[in-house]
Amino acid sequence: MCFEDEAGFTRRPPKGRTWGRRGCTPVVTVSVHRSGRLSVAGLIAMRPSSRTHPAGKGQRRSMGEYDVIALVDGVHDLVKAPIVLVWDRLNTHVSHAMSELFSERTWLTVFLLPAYSPDLNPVEWVCTHVKRSLANLAVVALDRLEALVRNRLKRLQYRPEILDNFIAGTGLTLDTPTSRSQ
Repeated sequence: MCFEDEAGFTRRPPKGRTWGRRGCTPVVTVSVHRSGRLSVAGLIAMRPSSRTHPAGKGQRRSMGEYDVIALVDGVHDLVKAPIVLVWDRLNTHVSHAMSELFSERTWLTVFLLPAYSPDLNPVEWVCTHVKRSLANLAVVALDRLEALVRNRLKRLQYRPEILDNFIAGTGLTLDTPTSRSQ
C-alpha cells in the first residue's frame, strides 16, 4: 500500500520558533524578490521513495500526470508487487488523462481520500516535518533548497519508526477488512 502526496517548497523560509536572548529578537534576512519553487512528490510504501521536481518561471507549479505515473511505475519496479495507491483529490490525480494511464496498469488499485482530509494522509505529515526542519533557513539558490529537501527526506527514509508514527497518526488501520455477521 502506498500513500502519495505533493508539497511545494520555496526559497522563502517557513516561519519557526527559535530561542534568543531576552530583548534580542533573532532576525532572518530574506529578499522579497526570491522566486522559484520546488515541487516534491512523496510516497510512503514498503520502501519510501521521493522525487523532486524543480519548477521555473512559466512551468507548471506541481507535477503533471506523466511525472506522477513515472513515480508510481518506479515504485512498482522497486517493490515488484501490486500497489494500492491512496491519495487526495488534487486535480492532477482525478483527471481523465490520469484515469486512462491507470486503466493501463492492472497491478494498480487507486483509492481517493475524502475531500479536505489532509490528516488521513501520512505523507502530509512527512512534508510538514520537512518544512519544520527548514524553518528560519534562508536559502539563496534553488538547487541548494533541493539538496536540503533531499537530505531531510533521506534521513526520514532511515527512520522507519517516524514513518510508522505518521501512519499511526492518521488513525487508519491497514488490516484486511473482515465481514461482520449480524
